[in-house]
Amino acid sequence: MSPIIILSVFIAYTILLFGVTYITSRKATGETFFIGNKVSPWYVVAYGMIGSLLSGVTFMSVPGWVKDTQFSYMVMVAGYFVGYSAIATILLPLYYRLNLTSIYSYLEQRFGFWTYKTGAGFFLLSRTLGASLRMFLVVNVFQVFVFDAWGVPFWVTVLIFITLIILYTYKGGIKTIVWTDTLQTTFMLLGVVLTILFICNNLNISLRDMISQIWHSDSSNMIVTDWHAKNNFLKYFLGGVFISITMTGLDQEMMQKTLSCRNLHEAQINMFTFSSLLIFVNLMFLFLGAVLLIYVNTHSVQVATTDALFPTIALQYLSPLAGIVFLVGLISAAYPSADGALTSLTTSFCIDFLNFNKLNKIAEARKQKIRYTVHVSIAFVMLLAIIIFREINDKAVIDKIFTIAGYTYGPLLGFFSFGLFTSLKVRDKLVPFVAISSPIACYILSTYSAQWLGGYKFGFELLLINGMLTFLGLFLIRRN
Repeated sequence: MSPIIILSVFIAYTILLFGVTYITSRKATGETFFIGNKVSPWYVVAYGMIGSLLSGVTFMSVPGWVKDTQFSYMVMVAGYFVGYSAIATILLPLYYRLNLTSIYSYLEQRFGFWTYKTGAGFFLLSRTLGASLRMFLVVNVFQVFVFDAWGVPFWVTVLIFITLIILYTYKGGIKTIVWTDTLQTTFMLLGVVLTILFICNNLNISLRDMISQIWHSDSSNMIVTDWHAKNNFLKYFLGGVFISITMTGLDQEMMQKTLSCRNLHEAQINMFTFSSLLIFVNLMFLFLGAVLLIYVNTHSVQVATTDALFPTIALQYLSPLAGIVFLVGLISAAYPSADGALTSLTTSFCIDFLNFNKLNKIAEARKQKIRYTVHVSIAFVMLLAIIIFREINDKAVIDKIFTIAGYTYGPLLGFFSFGLFTSLKVRDKLVPFVAISSPIACYILSTYSAQWLGGYKFGFELLLINGMLTFLGLFLIRRN
């Protein structure tokens, strides 16, 4: 597919996105940006959150991941459902009762200043790294298939994407994102479904026969019983439970959308609906991965990495229409992860570090100007991070993100668990040392686990261990 066609598809989609943005951002205020005036329909939020959670990482990495881990990822998805149920019944009632804009404000009320700032700081670090990695994956596709042919430097490509995201989020904020995510989730799912149909047609296999072939192949294996394997079913299940709790329930980006619902009851319905839909959507992505592998084996397609599997087949081997469908799906998966991250990072920095909710004497226009400055500054940090990631990228991006989450979300899990399930106070000034020590201990444990534990390798259960170490550390610095 020619670079001109690819660029034209991107421009057309972006124009459509800005049309939605114009409609939703009219008469926007600070409350609109932060919590969408608390009028977001729960079903719109639930549907749009699928695109936010999956993003370009799932769109490209998970299908390629099937090659190495088969369908074992579905065990983790089952764990997700349990984790989301905990969010709906434990965390959401807390957030609504305290009427929080930033969920990390709870830490100040429960423990004190230093715990609050440490928790918010870990979120800023986690989400900046995660969102930058997700965006890097998508931008790199456009760089390879479009801008390299024109001699455009990678940093210019990133700057273009970042600028577009700034323009359609800086005013409407969470209200705009709730509706644009709905549009983008639709196009992303259509991209998956249509790609499966295109490949079946190319291979002259009916969809029913394709399902039967995958069902009876090794790719459909979900249960891995080898205790030493990273994708052991119990590790994956427990990892799924706590990854969902931390990366959704303790994540400002995901909770900011949920807290824009009208009330607690609707927010809980949103969470249960979202988690149920996510099971079928992830199964569909894994099925796409198996279909792509069948195509690769049939046509002897050579790809450098698993992340390149989907774009290579869609843009170089299938019809131009299939390539366009892939591009629209990829763009639709890319924008939600970046726009939501940028908005939530801006919210957290303004509320948690600039104390916007306490500055009642400052005029709204002054607050708005400060918010715009923060918005652009965080976007610049993401720009630098993406450029750095391109230099060090050496394995599947999805694995990187979950690895990072295991280290940076662990202290948040420990903080909130200690606050919710104990009535103990802590020596607030010592909390940052506990939060830093726990990830370091987990890194050492993960590095030498094979030597120390008879070949055992940690998977995503490292997140749980990180949280437990933080919990233990808080207990050791408790106050009488």
